[in-house]
Amino acid sequence: MNTIIDKKLLSDGVYQIRVDAPHIARERKPGQFVIVQLDTHFGERIPLTIADADADEGWIMLIFQAVGKTTQDLARLNVGDAVNNLVGPLGQPTHIENFGTVICVGGGIGVAPLHPIAKALKAAGNRVITIIGARNRELLILEDEMKAIADELIVCTDDGSYGRKALVTEPLKECCELDPAPGLVVAIGPPVMMKFCAETTRPFGVHTVVSLNTIMIDGTGMCGGCRVTVGEDTKFVCVDGPEFDGHLVDFDNMIQRLGAYKTQEQDAHACNLDKQANALQAEQDANA
Repeated sequence: MNTIIDKKLLSDGVYQIRVDAPHIARERKPGQFVIVQLDTHFGERIPLTIADADADEGWIMLIFQAVGKTTQDLARLNVGDAVNNLVGPLGQPTHIENFGTVICVGGGIGVAPLHPIAKALKAAGNRVITIIGARNRELLILEDEMKAIADELIVCTDDGSYGRKALVTEPLKECCELDPAPGLVVAIGPPVMMKFCAETTRPFGVHTVVSLNTIMIDGTGMCGGCRVTVGEDTKFVCVDGPEFDGHLVDFDNMIQRLGAYKTQEQDAHACNLDKQANALQAEQDANA
């Protein structure tokens, strides 16, 4: 078991926890993730990217949004509580080298997995321009941390409540027009955002890496649920990725598959009290 040693609320429904995990902290590399399971016997397995780690102190940082049953249960844990099952590091690490100028683009909760990648790219000698975006100011996360890493930080909000009123693709296009052009773009966020980031960079021929962690389920390659089409090949995100060439990913197919079980997921994550109340009301209506 791994003890929670720190917990913060970053924005509405988004939590940051530091978990005691010395072996994972020593071995992890940027881009890798862990599998979290709260109930060892029956619980759902969820993949969470390692947002930061300290090998000397022996902790890893996880950032997650409480949207489903398991993440809501995880959000209820406090400092001193234990995560029953934590497996990792998993996945292929990010390829890090000196590309010259690198553009790191993060949307919403995607800023969390982007953080260690941007940090490593900066340490490798790159000039790092970071673009982070969210629907509004309240949903922005890790602004100070990304600012500390980046040579230049551009903040965008959809509603203009903070920073620049724009989608992240707007400043990304401007960065691609620089001379010399950036050597790499890393884009992490909602699938639609990553798709349009890849389409923005395509005309400029700028190599673009995306992280498809949102489609992962089992995390070990056994379930096949995270299969995606990359070019002419079928890949499994959890073992072949989670990072791929954004210009080769079939985003339309991926997005369609992500919504395939939306009704069942909503039903599974519904409050049990609401289910019981609805069932009782239906019974009362039938007997009226």
